[in-house]
Amino acid sequence: MALIQSALIWVVYAVVLVLTLAVASVFVYVYQAPRERSITVTIVCIFTLTSLLATALLLPVDVALVSSTTSSKLGRRKEWATQDRVDGIVKELQIVYYTLYSLDALLCLVVLPFTYFWHEEYDEVDAEEGNQTLGSRFWGAFKYTMAFILLVIILFLIGFFVPVAKDRKGAHYDLDYFRHLLEQDHGERALTFALGLLITIGTLIYVLYTAAGFALLPIALIKSAPGISAPTLSANTASELEQNRERQRQLELRNEGRDDGLPAKDRRELEALVREERTLVRRERLAAEASGEGHGWLLKAWIKIEAIFRPIKLLGGILLMIIAMFVWVCMVLTFIDKAKNSICKTHCGYILGHINIFNPMNWIFVKAAKVFPIDYVIFLLLALYFFSSSIVGIATIGIRFLWLKIFQIRKGHTSPQAMLLATMLLTLMVLAINYAMAMIVAPQYTHFGPQTFCDRPLRHPDDQPDCSEHHSAIKPCSEVSMSQAASNVCTASVVSTFMDRITVNFSFFGVVDFWAQVAFFAVFLIVFITSLFRTPKMDQYQLDQDAEADEEEGLLASTGRRFGATWQDITGRGSKQTASDGRGARDNEPAEG
Repeated sequence: MALIQSALIWVVYAVVLVLTLAVASVFVYVYQAPRERSITVTIVCIFTLTSLLATALLLPVDVALVSSTTSSKLGRRKEWATQDRVDGIVKELQIVYYTLYSLDALLCLVVLPFTYFWHEEYDEVDAEEGNQTLGSRFWGAFKYTMAFILLVIILFLIGFFVPVAKDRKGAHYDLDYFRHLLEQDHGERALTFALGLLITIGTLIYVLYTAAGFALLPIALIKSAPGISAPTLSANTASELEQNRERQRQLELRNEGRDDGLPAKDRRELEALVREERTLVRRERLAAEASGEGHGWLLKAWIKIEAIFRPIKLLGGILLMIIAMFVWVCMVLTFIDKAKNSICKTHCGYILGHINIFNPMNWIFVKAAKVFPIDYVIFLLLALYFFSSSIVGIATIGIRFLWLKIFQIRKGHTSPQAMLLATMLLTLMVLAINYAMAMIVAPQYTHFGPQTFCDRPLRHPDDQPDCSEHHSAIKPCSEVSMSQAASNVCTASVVSTFMDRITVNFSFFGVVDFWAQVAFFAVFLIVFITSLFRTPKMDQYQLDQDAEADEEEGLLASTGRRFGATWQDITGRGSKQTASDGRGARDNEPAEG
């Protein structure tokens, strides 16, 4: 029975891996510029994102496997769950985690930089003339990557030799759980230090991009439906462009042969027509891009799917807004609980011994974990929401150095260099999200899941008391459970042990990661409130690099035109507006100078 249960848990994880591969592939293909697509960049980005999501989504598997050894109703281990079997499960999970974490660090610090320089080294002219070989290109990329390889070596050396947990006064390191966290060899310590540094850097990025995207994603769904469909926009623009050029020809023919040139009135009208022509040409290109013209089948299919589901975007956006606010409140509750009730404060990165303030999200996860894979489905949806929020944050803010925008991330227009940098940022943010999910969103669930123990006197050290007649003595497992019965039954998840090991051994990382959540809360709240009361703007730079114009519309305005535009986007057929409709639409557009 135990073998079948473990096998089913891993089968569910395998299905999720396929889903993560699909998510990573869709992200890369939708955002990459088709004309600049590189097979090397595509493979590296997809593999990196799949590896990162696989690491983050291993947490429910971890919780399910360690929790499968106990009976939460009786507060004792199952008959088959001997200490050797439990140690085997933990060891198996440790191997998977260490492999994935090491792979993530290698991809982020070595493979992504090398791929970036590999792409930069390519010279089309030299390659066609035979002046650039694969060897010379490899050496050119490797020269720059050596700096990152040196950085990895330095990080592991520091982690290998740096002293840890020196200040033990008031840190409660005498508890069994904390003694276990301090017991590790130098290799584990080196990996712990390197991952702790990456998580801390990722947290600083996460508080900007993920927090902003966390607030913007539901608002974007509510406000995203256009007032006019791409086919209608294309048909109307073509008609207006034809009329414009016909009028220009009439003016030129009427004044042909005049020695003194065009009269002042005609000259002003012609200049206005030329400016309008440029605007219409740009609008025509915008309509073509919105219809997926010139792009691959995947992007066109994505546009059609978006059009089909556009009518329910409003309801979906409202639902996501409620979920975002709910998760935000739960995170704030955990933060207050840790800041107020942590047993060791800054000494261990504010590890919470047990829950003191009720956290609804934590309660939902613990209850759902009793029936696997319900908790996995909830966790998967929440993790994908965090991941999608990070993408929205990067697409909205762009890749910047201070206030300077280096790269813009947008659908179908992202260069390979920008895609690699975005993947690196997402790598760091997913590590930070992994920390937030484990330590802030649902700490009790991620540490022990639904595990309980029977808090009654023991007859001998290895005894497991019977609470079948004493249900009030069944208590949830926690980090500070001092009972010997708890030690005999409770098994902490591997990911929570790894995160706690970072914060205990290198408390600086834990303190920064913990207090950075305040910035996450503040950024989310500011962006959320601002987005609610600010009318949406279409950034013309994203749509056409030759123009910058604003298009404003209210949150619930023009509902009839929105649903009409949705149907035309689905069918791919547009209806020309009447002359009066066209004039009304133009009157509402911002003027271009």
